[in-house]
Amino acid sequence: MAAAGEVSVSCDDFMQFQETMKTLRMIDDKIIYALNTTVPTDSFAGQVDAKETCKKLYGDLLVAYGTREKAIKKCIAETSSSVNKCREDREKNPTNFDVLKRLRNEQHKLRLMQSELTIEEVVKDRSLKVFHERCRNHYKPPPSSMS
Repeated sequence: MAAAGEVSVSCDDFMQFQETMKTLRMIDDKIIYALNTTVPTDSFAGQVDAKETCKKLYGDLLVAYGTREKAIKKCIAETSSSVNKCREDREKNPTNFDVLKRLRNEQHKLRLMQSELTIEEVVKDRSLKVFHERCRNHYKPPPSSMS
């Protein structure tokens, strides 16, 4: 699971960025397993405090979502800055092929990073749907906790 606060995310290498996101999304990848092992079926309802279990899992999800969104937005900002720097370099030297190539690479990386926000929404929606299906009878999150 992702830890709260800052996470070391490299924005320079998109492949490394994706690996970090994959690691940070483990809670979402394993949510069905986590729910199956921690939220009891009706026959075992008395043995586990399902409300507290669901509440803790929901809190873990919120922390993971916040951490990932912060990391993605940080990389988008850094890459946008790099694109702007490359544009300035191109304006100073419009015939330099290396500058143009670097600009195009940075623009491509920026589009990939921006698409991570959409991917994040899909992952988040899927996890919350599964969470709701299993925990709706045990725990109802506050309405303002999800934005």
